[in-house]
Amino acid sequence: MPLISSRRNPLVRRLRALSTPKGRSIESLLLLEGTHLLEEALKNGSIPEEIIATSKWLENHSRILEFLPKNVQFHLVTASVLQASLTTVTPDGVASLLSLSALPKLKHSPDFILVLDRLQDPGNVGTLFRTALAADIDALWLALGADPLSQKVLRSSAGAVLKLPFERLADSEDIAIDGLVDKLRGVSQEGYQVVATYVAGKPSDFEVIPYWELDWIKPTVLVLGNEGSGLSPRIQACCTHGVTLPHSEAVESLNVAVAAAPLLLERRRAKMTSYMSKNGERSKL
Repeated sequence: MPLISSRRNPLVRRLRALSTPKGRSIESLLLLEGTHLLEEALKNGSIPEEIIATSKWLENHSRILEFLPKNVQFHLVTASVLQASLTTVTPDGVASLLSLSALPKLKHSPDFILVLDRLQDPGNVGTLFRTALAADIDALWLALGADPLSQKVLRSSAGAVLKLPFERLADSEDIAIDGLVDKLRGVSQEGYQVVATYVAGKPSDFEVIPYWELDWIKPTVLVLGNEGSGLSPRIQACCTHGVTLPHSEAVESLNVAVAAAPLLLERRRAKMTSYMSKNGERSKL
């Protein structure tokens, strides 16, 4: 395996391009930076097509190498070449390329869907992927907003993007909102409750209740709005229920990723409590 030591090597330019939506689309590959994302992909049964690593990383990670088939292509690079190729300030010695076709696909009718309306902060989007996975969300829909396959979202999601089926409606704000409106109307006709989140005391078109009073066991779509402007009026008009997360008046509102956590986990708590009650078991929460 020849050592790539020049920052002018075509591999550097190629990896930089794969950090962009256009580059991913051209090669149908997803760039995973770092050991953790590689491990999460392997745990999910996804085998990378190529590994780019330093000799030190290869020496220290023989356990991971045992899981890789012989047809995986390796590129041996110096630490400086890897640093020039990635967005991570201090790479840990490895990057991998995963086929976009390996991303998870919905295998059944979703019972609980999380919708993000134009969320811009990659940290918020990544955190919501991670929380949604912890809360047994079936699918995630995104109307524009931060690119879910960007390196910042992948890192902040701790690999959850590789495990949770999602669909991003993009191109333009009008097209994305049109698409989301159609999807929300469709699930509402199928009997889902489409739940909007509100700041306590703000006006709404229907009764807004504390989140713990909602029947979360029903098929549900939870809709979260943009960090600054909240939900689009057109999307809000598709909602059938409204909930709020009561908090101190010392702050006007909560960060969207922080506010979502108790809402998402409340459904899991309600379902577990209902199951244990029906089966005469004591709660193990």
